[in-house]
Amino acid sequence: MPPLVASMISLGFLGAVDTYLTATAFPVPVWVTFIAWASFFACGGGQQGLVKSVVSNWTGIIIASITLLVIQFGPAYPITAAICVGLGTSAMIAVSAIPILNFPPAIVFGFASLVGTSAATDTTIVTPGMTHPTLVAMAAMLLGGLFGYVSELGTQLLASRKSATA
Repeated sequence: MPPLVASMISLGFLGAVDTYLTATAFPVPVWVTFIAWASFFACGGGQQGLVKSVVSNWTGIIIASITLLVIQFGPAYPITAAICVGLGTSAMIAVSAIPILNFPPAIVFGFASLVGTSAATDTTIVTPGMTHPTLVAMAAMLLGGLFGYVSELGTQLLASRKSATA
């Protein structure tokens, strides 16, 4: 089967599964899983891409969590938030000196996904329990990375199949 068709089938099917799963059994923001899925491919795919993507996404989430905590307990001025985000951004670039984190966009995907998850779920960085936006974003990013990995395997499997008429 042509690789493009194999990819269409694998990603299309798993995109539907992801959407259903996040709407029912595993309630995390589906858009975060899709960001993580794209991050998996941007980090090179395969097992190494999965690890690099998840570690990078989670690093961004941790930096965003610290940033939001400082904003939460700091002076309530827009300049304070702006400075905190600027420092968080600098931290994302600084950690990209570590080899496994050397693709800063994947770190930014995690940072942005945590901030978006907090806004979309109407939770703050101090929300207790399993709905804490850091936990939700981390779970969603892991799920998305796994969907990326499985979709890559599905594409490879389908692309390796010969047409019945060939």
